[in-house]
Amino acid sequence: MAVSTDYMEPTEWVNDLAIEVDPEIVSTEAEVRETFGTDRWHAMARPAVVVQAETVEQVQATMRFAYEHNIPVTTRGAGVGYVGGCVPMQGGILLSVAKMNSIVEVNAEDGVAVVEPGVILKDLLDATAEKGWYYPPDPASLKECSIGGTIATNAGGPRCLKYGVTRHYILGLEIVLPNGELLVTGGRCHKNKTGLDLIGMFVGSEGLLGVIVKATLRIVPLPEARMMLTATYPDFPTAAQAVNTILNSRWQPSALEITDGFTLQAARDYLGADKLPEGDAHLIVEIDGRQESLPADLAALHRLVDETGAIEVAEARDDAACEAVWQLRREFSYSLRATGLTKLNEDIVVPRSKLVELVNFARKLQEETGIAIACFGHAGDGNIHTNLMVEDYETNTENREKADAALDVLFNWIIEQDGKITGEHGVGLAKKRWFADAVSPVAMDVHRRLKRALDPTGILNPGKFIE
Repeated sequence: MAVSTDYMEPTEWVNDLAIEVDPEIVSTEAEVRETFGTDRWHAMARPAVVVQAETVEQVQATMRFAYEHNIPVTTRGAGVGYVGGCVPMQGGILLSVAKMNSIVEVNAEDGVAVVEPGVILKDLLDATAEKGWYYPPDPASLKECSIGGTIATNAGGPRCLKYGVTRHYILGLEIVLPNGELLVTGGRCHKNKTGLDLIGMFVGSEGLLGVIVKATLRIVPLPEARMMLTATYPDFPTAAQAVNTILNSRWQPSALEITDGFTLQAARDYLGADKLPEGDAHLIVEIDGRQESLPADLAALHRLVDETGAIEVAEARDDAACEAVWQLRREFSYSLRATGLTKLNEDIVVPRSKLVELVNFARKLQEETGIAIACFGHAGDGNIHTNLMVEDYETNTENREKADAALDVLFNWIIEQDGKITGEHGVGLAKKRWFADAVSPVAMDVHRRLKRALDPTGILNPGKFIE
C-alpha cells in the first residue's frame, strides 16, 4: 500500500516549524522521510517532514504548531509494529520520540520505574533485573520495541498469561494533547481511584488521542528462578487439549505457548533439523517461583504432561536453558520469513476453548485457498498468531487479492466466534476495514466522540481506524 500525494512533499510551513521547534531536530531529506514512513507492515507513506524530538518541550512545540496550522501529525517510536500504525497516511509531520530514551528511575522501594517513551523494552528489563525487580510484559520484539509503542498497542507477550498485559503495569502517564497541553494522570501509587481511568483510555489508543512522553510503570519482584517443559505432540488438537488439562489441573504457568506443524517445519528448515524433535505440534510450559520449590513442581508437571499424549517431553532446569528455549521460540517468525513467502502476521484471539476450532478452520481455509497458514502463539490466553504465508504478495495482484479475501473470511469467522481481531498488535491500517464489525455501533460512536473531544481537528494519526 504505497501512498504518494503532493501534500506529503515539503511545503512553506516547514521552515516555520523548524524555527518554532528547533532546526537541529527537523529534517526534510528524502531518505529520512522514507525511513520514517513505514513500519514492519507493507504500507509506506512519506511525511512532509520528520521531527526527532528529544524533550517534552519539543513535542509540545510541535503539537502547538500543528494544531494552529491544522497539519497532520503521526507519532512513531521504534517502528517495529505489524499493522501500519505509525505510517503517516496524510503526510504532514512524522513526530519521532525514539530519542526520548532515558530510564529516569528504577525505584524498588516504591516498586516503580519511570521511563521516557523511546526506551527499548530489553534495556528496561535489564535495568530492573539489576535491582532484583521485573517488568513482565515481554513481546517477542522486546530487543527492538519501545515502551511508548507497547503502551500505544497495549502489548502482551508470553508471560501475560500469569502477569497480565501492559495496561496492568501503567501507574501514570504524561501525555501531550493535540493542542500542546501536557496531561499528567496517575502517579506512583499502586492503588488509585481518583477520578476516571484516563490512563486506560490512552493505553492501546495507537497515537490517536495524544503523544506519550513519560510513563510510570509498576514493577514486581523478579522471580528467584524459572524452569520449563517443552513437549511435542502428534497433532495440534492433542496439544490444545493438553493446554486445557494443564490449566484445569490448577497449574498457573508463567507462559504457555503452542506451535503448529507448518511453523515447526519452517524452523527445522531454517535452524536445522536437530533443533526441534519430530511432531506436528509443540508446547512450551514455563513456571517460576522459589528455587527450592521449583524442582518438585517441575517433576509433578512433567508427570502430568506425560499423560497428555506427548511424543517427547524435555526439561529446562536453569535460566540459561530456559532462555535458549525462548530464543528458539523467537526464531519462529524469522523461520517463517525465511520461506521466501510474505507473512501476514495476524494476532487474533479466540476463547481458549476454541483453539482446536480455530486451527481446524485455518486448515480448511488453507485447503480452500491454497495459501499456507502457520499458527503459533499464546495458547494460555487464546491469542494465536495466525499467519497467512503468501507468495509474491507485493508484486502479484492475483495472489494479493486472494490473500486479502482469505483474511476477510478469517476475521469474519473470528468475530462470529466471539473472538477479537487483535490481541496485541493493534488495529492500525491492517485491520481498519474490520473494526466497525468488531465493535458495536454504540462502541464505535463512543470511540468517535472521544476522538472529537480530545482531537477536534483530527490531526493526530489521521487515516486510521477512528475517522
